[in-house]
Amino acid sequence: MGSKNKLKRFRENETFKNVFQPSREELVEGRFAPKGKWRETFFDNDNPLVLELGCGKGEYSVALAKKYPNKNFIGIDIKGARFWRGAKTGIEEQIPNVAFLRTQIELIDHAFAEQEVDEIWITFPDPQIKYKRTKHRMTNADFLARYKKILKADGVVNLKTDSEFMHGYTLGLLHGAGHEVLYANHNVYKQEGSPEEVTSIQTYYESQYLAQNKPITYIRFKIK
Repeated sequence: MGSKNKLKRFRENETFKNVFQPSREELVEGRFAPKGKWRETFFDNDNPLVLELGCGKGEYSVALAKKYPNKNFIGIDIKGARFWRGAKTGIEEQIPNVAFLRTQIELIDHAFAEQEVDEIWITFPDPQIKYKRTKHRMTNADFLARYKKILKADGVVNLKTDSEFMHGYTLGLLHGAGHEVLYANHNVYKQEGSPEEVTSIQTYYESQYLAQNKPITYIRFKIK
Protein backbone atom coordinates (compact mmCIF):
# COMPACT_ATOMS: atom_id res chain seq x y z
CA MET A 1 0.00 0.00 0.00
CA GLY A 2 1.41 3.39 -0.99
CA SER A 3 2.13 6.02 1.66
CA LYS A 4 -0.40 8.42 0.08
CA ASN A 5 -3.09 5.77 0.30
CA LYS A 6 -2.16 5.07 3.92
CA LEU A 7 -2.35 8.75 4.82
CA LYS A 8 -5.73 9.01 3.13
CA ARG A 9 -7.01 6.09 5.18
CA PHE A 10 -5.60 7.55 8.41
CA ARG A 11 -7.41 10.82 7.70
CA GLU A 12 -10.63 9.01 6.85
CA ASN A 13 -10.43 6.95 10.05
CA GLU A 14 -10.43 10.20 12.02
CA THR A 15 -13.85 11.04 10.57
CA PHE A 16 -15.42 7.65 11.32
CA LYS A 17 -17.59 7.64 14.43
CA ASN A 18 -16.98 3.89 14.84
CA VAL A 19 -13.18 4.28 15.17
CA PHE A 20 -11.35 5.01 18.45
CA GLN A 21 -7.65 5.93 18.42
CA PRO A 22 -6.48 6.79 21.93
CA SER A 23 -2.82 7.59 22.59
CA ARG A 24 -0.75 5.30 24.78
CA GLU A 25 -0.64 8.03 27.46
CA GLU A 26 -4.41 8.45 27.37
CA LEU A 27 -4.84 4.73 28.05
CA VAL A 28 -2.12 4.27 30.66
CA GLU A 29 -3.11 7.39 32.58
CA GLY A 30 -6.78 6.29 32.71
CA ARG A 31 -8.09 9.13 30.55
CA PHE A 32 -9.81 6.96 27.92
CA ALA A 33 -13.50 7.74 28.45
CA PRO A 34 -15.09 4.61 26.88
CA LYS A 35 -13.30 2.27 29.33
CA GLY A 36 -15.99 0.61 31.43
CA LYS A 37 -18.71 2.42 29.49
CA TRP A 38 -18.50 0.99 25.96
CA ARG A 39 -22.10 -0.18 25.97
CA GLU A 40 -23.59 3.10 27.12
CA THR A 41 -21.28 5.57 25.34
CA PHE A 42 -21.12 3.95 21.90
CA PHE A 43 -23.47 0.99 21.46
CA ASP A 44 -26.36 2.42 23.50
CA ASN A 45 -27.51 -1.02 24.66
CA ASP A 46 -26.71 -3.67 27.26
CA ASN A 47 -25.81 -6.47 24.85
CA PRO A 48 -22.75 -8.75 25.25
CA LEU A 49 -19.41 -7.20 24.30
CA VAL A 50 -17.12 -9.24 22.02
CA LEU A 51 -13.56 -8.33 20.98
CA GLU A 52 -11.56 -9.48 17.97
CA LEU A 53 -7.84 -9.07 18.70
CA GLY A 54 -5.48 -8.41 15.79
CA CYS A 55 -8.52 -7.89 13.57
CA GLY A 56 -6.58 -6.98 10.40
CA LYS A 57 -8.99 -5.68 7.79
CA GLY A 58 -11.91 -6.19 10.17
CA GLU A 59 -13.68 -8.75 7.99
CA TYR A 60 -14.39 -11.13 10.84
CA SER A 61 -15.65 -8.39 13.19
CA VAL A 62 -18.00 -7.04 10.53
CA ALA A 63 -19.27 -10.51 9.58
CA LEU A 64 -19.90 -11.42 13.24
CA ALA A 65 -21.73 -8.11 13.79
CA LYS A 66 -24.01 -8.84 10.84
CA LYS A 67 -24.61 -12.42 11.95
CA TYR A 68 -25.26 -11.53 15.61
CA PRO A 69 -27.11 -8.17 15.78
CA ASN A 70 -27.78 -8.71 19.50
CA LYS A 71 -24.07 -8.58 20.37
CA ASN A 72 -21.58 -5.70 20.23
CA PHE A 73 -18.24 -6.21 18.45
CA ILE A 74 -14.97 -4.29 18.63
CA GLY A 75 -12.10 -5.10 16.27
CA ILE A 76 -8.69 -4.19 17.70
CA ASP A 77 -5.46 -3.69 15.76
CA ILE A 78 -2.48 -1.34 15.89
CA LYS A 79 -2.62 -0.81 12.11
CA GLY A 80 -5.38 1.67 11.40
CA ALA A 81 -4.82 1.69 7.64
CA ARG A 82 -5.61 -2.02 7.72
CA PHE A 83 -8.90 -1.96 9.65
CA TRP A 84 -10.01 1.10 7.66
CA ARG A 85 -11.79 -1.32 5.32
CA GLY A 86 -13.89 -2.85 8.10
CA ALA A 87 -14.66 0.53 9.65
CA LYS A 88 -15.70 1.96 6.27
CA THR A 89 -17.96 -1.04 5.65
CA GLY A 90 -19.54 -0.51 9.07
CA ILE A 91 -20.29 3.11 8.16
CA GLU A 92 -21.46 2.45 4.61
CA GLU A 93 -23.72 -0.45 5.56
CA GLN A 94 -24.89 1.26 8.76
CA ILE A 95 -23.91 -1.61 11.04
CA PRO A 96 -24.53 -0.17 14.53
CA ASN A 97 -22.96 -2.98 16.56
CA VAL A 98 -19.37 -2.87 15.31
CA ALA A 99 -16.52 -0.51 16.25
CA PHE A 100 -12.73 -0.47 15.85
CA LEU A 101 -10.00 0.41 18.35
CA ARG A 102 -6.46 1.25 17.31
CA THR A 103 -4.09 0.15 20.05
CA GLN A 104 -1.55 -2.49 21.01
CA ILE A 105 -2.97 -5.70 22.45
CA GLU A 106 -0.70 -5.37 25.53
CA LEU A 107 -2.69 -2.26 26.48
CA ILE A 108 -6.03 -4.01 26.32
CA ASP A 109 -6.64 -3.91 30.08
CA HIS A 110 -6.29 -0.11 29.90
CA ALA A 111 -9.01 0.12 27.24
CA PHE A 112 -11.59 -2.07 28.99
CA ALA A 113 -12.66 -2.31 32.62
CA GLU A 114 -12.47 -5.46 34.71
CA GLN A 115 -15.14 -7.98 33.66
CA GLU A 116 -16.47 -5.68 30.92
CA VAL A 117 -15.98 -8.17 28.08
CA ASP A 118 -18.04 -11.31 27.39
CA GLU A 119 -15.97 -12.98 24.68
CA ILE A 120 -12.68 -12.68 22.78
CA TRP A 121 -11.80 -13.87 19.27
CA ILE A 122 -8.20 -14.27 18.11
CA THR A 123 -8.22 -14.98 14.38
CA PHE A 124 -5.11 -16.03 12.45
CA PRO A 125 -2.50 -14.34 14.67
CA ASP A 126 1.19 -14.37 13.79
CA PRO A 127 2.35 -17.62 15.49
CA GLN A 128 5.73 -16.05 16.38
CA ILE A 129 7.42 -19.44 16.00
CA LYS A 130 10.93 -18.43 17.12
CA TYR A 131 11.50 -18.95 20.85
CA LYS A 132 12.69 -15.38 21.36
CA ARG A 133 9.30 -14.22 20.01
CA THR A 134 7.33 -16.14 22.66
CA LYS A 135 6.48 -12.91 24.48
CA HIS A 136 4.62 -11.74 21.37
CA ARG A 137 2.41 -14.83 21.02
CA MET A 138 -1.16 -13.74 21.64
CA THR A 139 -1.98 -16.76 23.81
CA ASN A 140 1.08 -16.64 26.08
CA ALA A 141 0.59 -16.57 29.85
CA ASP A 142 1.02 -12.79 30.09
CA PHE A 143 -1.64 -12.07 27.48
CA LEU A 144 -4.02 -14.62 29.04
CA ALA A 145 -3.68 -12.80 32.38
CA ARG A 146 -4.67 -9.53 30.66
CA TYR A 147 -7.64 -11.18 28.98
CA LYS A 148 -8.78 -12.72 32.26
CA LYS A 149 -8.78 -9.26 33.85
CA ILE A 150 -11.28 -7.81 31.36
CA LEU A 151 -13.37 -10.94 30.79
CA LYS A 152 -16.48 -11.73 32.82
CA ALA A 153 -16.24 -14.74 35.10
CA ASP A 154 -17.86 -16.99 32.49
CA GLY A 155 -16.17 -15.26 29.53
CA VAL A 156 -14.62 -17.33 26.76
CA VAL A 157 -11.74 -17.01 24.30
CA ASN A 158 -11.77 -18.36 20.73
CA LEU A 159 -8.56 -19.06 18.79
CA LYS A 160 -8.86 -19.76 15.06
CA THR A 161 -5.59 -20.32 13.21
CA ASP A 162 -3.99 -22.07 10.25
CA SER A 163 -0.86 -22.64 12.36
CA GLU A 164 -0.55 -26.15 13.82
CA PHE A 165 2.30 -24.75 15.92
CA MET A 166 0.09 -22.05 17.46
CA HIS A 167 -2.72 -24.56 18.02
CA GLY A 168 -0.40 -27.04 19.75
CA TYR A 169 1.41 -24.38 21.76
CA THR A 170 -1.87 -22.94 23.04
CA LEU A 171 -3.40 -26.32 23.89
CA GLY A 172 -0.27 -27.32 25.81
CA LEU A 173 -0.20 -24.05 27.72
CA LEU A 174 -3.92 -24.24 28.57
CA HIS A 175 -3.72 -27.82 29.84
CA GLY A 176 -0.49 -27.14 31.74
CA ALA A 177 -1.92 -24.11 33.52
CA GLY A 178 -5.26 -25.76 34.35
CA HIS A 179 -7.43 -23.60 32.10
CA GLU A 180 -10.68 -25.08 30.79
CA VAL A 181 -10.65 -26.21 27.15
CA LEU A 182 -14.29 -26.25 26.01
CA TYR A 183 -13.66 -27.39 22.45
CA ALA A 184 -10.63 -28.15 20.29
CA ASN A 185 -10.49 -29.18 16.65
CA HIS A 186 -7.48 -29.70 14.34
CA ASN A 187 -9.50 -29.28 11.14
CA VAL A 188 -12.84 -27.48 11.53
CA TYR A 189 -13.85 -27.87 7.89
CA LYS A 190 -13.27 -31.63 7.77
CA GLN A 191 -14.79 -32.73 11.07
CA GLU A 192 -18.51 -32.73 11.80
CA GLY A 193 -19.89 -30.77 14.72
CA SER A 194 -17.71 -27.67 14.29
CA PRO A 195 -19.39 -24.51 15.69
CA GLU A 196 -21.25 -22.63 12.97
CA GLU A 197 -19.71 -19.23 13.78
CA VAL A 198 -16.30 -20.81 13.11
CA THR A 199 -17.08 -22.29 9.69
CA SER A 200 -19.69 -19.86 8.33
CA ILE A 201 -17.34 -16.83 8.36
CA GLN A 202 -14.12 -16.77 6.36
CA THR A 203 -11.56 -14.01 5.92
CA TYR A 204 -9.84 -13.39 2.60
CA TYR A 205 -6.65 -15.07 3.82
CA GLU A 206 -8.58 -17.99 5.27
CA SER A 207 -10.15 -18.74 1.88
CA GLN A 208 -6.64 -18.70 0.42
CA TYR A 209 -5.41 -21.16 3.08
CA LEU A 210 -8.36 -23.44 2.31
CA ALA A 211 -7.59 -23.28 -1.41
CA GLN A 212 -4.11 -24.59 -0.51
CA ASN A 213 -5.72 -27.38 1.58
CA LYS A 214 -4.28 -25.97 4.81
CA PRO A 215 -6.29 -27.21 7.80
CA ILE A 216 -7.89 -24.52 9.95
CA THR A 217 -7.72 -25.22 13.69
CA TYR A 218 -9.91 -23.90 16.49
CA ILE A 219 -9.90 -23.80 20.30
CA ARG A 220 -12.58 -22.41 22.61
CA PHE A 221 -11.52 -22.01 26.24
CA LYS A 222 -12.04 -20.35 29.60
CA ILE A 223 -9.19 -18.77 31.54
CA LYS A 224 -9.11 -19.97 35.15
